[in-house]
Amino acid sequence: MIDMIFKGPLHEMTATTDTDLWNDSCSVSELKYAIEHGAVGATANPVIVGEVLKNEMDLWAPTIKKLIAEYPSATEDEIAWRLTEVMSVSAAELLRPIFEQGNGKEGRLSVQTNPQYFRSAERMVDQAVHFDAMAPNIVVKIPVTEAGVVAIEEASFRGVSINATVSFSVPQALAVAEAVERGMARRRKAGEDVSRMGPVCTIMVGRLDDWLKDVANRDDMVTEPEHLDWAGVAVMKKAYHLFKDRGYSTRLLAAATRHHRHWSAFIGADMVVTLTHQWQKRFEASDIKVASRIDDPVDPKIIDGLLDRFVDFKRAYEEQGLAQGEFDGFGPTKKTLYGFTTAYQDLVRVIRGFMLPGVV
Repeated sequence: MIDMIFKGPLHEMTATTDTDLWNDSCSVSELKYAIEHGAVGATANPVIVGEVLKNEMDLWAPTIKKLIAEYPSATEDEIAWRLTEVMSVSAAELLRPIFEQGNGKEGRLSVQTNPQYFRSAERMVDQAVHFDAMAPNIVVKIPVTEAGVVAIEEASFRGVSINATVSFSVPQALAVAEAVERGMARRRKAGEDVSRMGPVCTIMVGRLDDWLKDVANRDDMVTEPEHLDWAGVAVMKKAYHLFKDRGYSTRLLAAATRHHRHWSAFIGADMVVTLTHQWQKRFEASDIKVASRIDDPVDPKIIDGLLDRFVDFKRAYEEQGLAQGEFDGFGPTKKTLYGFTTAYQDLVRVIRGFMLPGVV
């Protein structure tokens, strides 16, 4: 058992409930803080890697220069991925003791596949297998696009623990869970072990809320403002109970925190809540009572209000609201993929600045 520095609400949650805390960053300094406060995993994406560089450039600049010197024929994209891998392996090593003490469910570090590959299952699988070989406690993030679901099944068959990302809806979460089950069943049939696999499926609860607020502004809608802060919570709670009822191997993970209910409403669930360093500090210093709320229903009036006013909430909330072929065109999916690909390009530009210094 790791000694906790400050026994605030997050520590109480991790010590007394089945809800796990992950650090929403691969920053080594932030991850150390998170582990000291009960975290048992971490996650990253192109936005996070870029933020780490902004905040810790003094730490990572020598590594970037070293990689450029070691690989003189490498492109800026290749150096960007080398850097991402170095960051990921460093963070995974911090979590390794937790991983070795458990059954594979805890102590994992997420690495995201190239967001530009979201239409190619083959490319995502190839990269997932590569990342999986970097450390025993890697979990690979694959977006829940139409091709991503195909990649999730194949990666699971190959023994890769996946973390489905770019996911905002009950239909996407169910598609992930079923794809993992198919992949693991194929793996068992082939005589391969699945006992140490730890698949998770992210629902970006805050990004669903963000999207519905965008829609309300775009369409000049007047709605009950508090309803828009419950959309992601309602989707997560519905998905969670469906997962439990059906006995899926995949655990759910709540991401994209915008307010305390994106954490406090899920306490008591056998799931993961991933929080940024800033939110961890806020919640640890808060007086929010740690109590199991996962079975507390969202007010039916709020759900009815959202269903009546927002077609995209209906698509996210109902089991058949989205067909797999519609995942790529779902508003939050498009917005998030655009943001991730833009963040990746920003990361490449940083590397370009090291390779061609003095231009800007």
